[in-house]
Amino acid sequence: MITQDNFNIEYIDPIEEQQIDKFVCDEMGRQIHRYIKGMSGSKTMMLKFEEKLSTLSVPEKEEAIARYIDLNRKVLNGLDFKLVLTRAMANYTDTFSYLLELVNNKRKMVYYLHRIQDKYIQYHEVFEVNGKFGIKDHKGEILVHPEYEFLRTPYIYVDDLTMMPIIAEKNGKLGLILPDRNDTVVADFIYDDISLRDEYPYFEAIKDGATGFIDRNGEFHIGTGD
Repeated sequence: MITQDNFNIEYIDPIEEQQIDKFVCDEMGRQIHRYIKGMSGSKTMMLKFEEKLSTLSVPEKEEAIARYIDLNRKVLNGLDFKLVLTRAMANYTDTFSYLLELVNNKRKMVYYLHRIQDKYIQYHEVFEVNGKFGIKDHKGEILVHPEYEFLRTPYIYVDDLTMMPIIAEKNGKLGLILPDRNDTVVADFIYDDISLRDEYPYFEAIKDGATGFIDRNGEFHIGTGD
């Protein structure tokens, strides 16, 4: 509870908070831009990612970037959140002295660093019930119910922030499902093997001895996938 006695210690200006959230979000978007470029992504891929983000509100961008990071955790390699925060504060402040005041305010730095981590590090978790596996989000809510003998989440580069299917095994056969809380089946459980690729089509599969690829509609195509 904020009182007159602890006002200077506990109070956070809501306008300041809102603007720093916005500038942190911009910095995180740029970090993913650099990651895509470092992964040899094309200019078209980067523009596609940025176009998708541009249609979202700040809270929606934060959620989308957190989902992206969850599936592309290497994007955080070498990233210093203190530097992200300092850049955001620099964009928010209008004088150098004000910037120094914010950066040297240990309470605010700790507050905003925890806020950044809470917003952007939201990793899912595989869990087991009676020998079957499911997936929970960072809040503990079930994304995939524990009905599968095997699950593999797609840690791959996706530039348009789309929800990626999960490789799952049921009754000894592999298929693809979405982590959408409904276990929506993308590809039926009819495959002997499904492996992950780092480019579209993302899933290579073997069915009845034939090797091919599963497209975004869950259809199996025999051949090279080119």
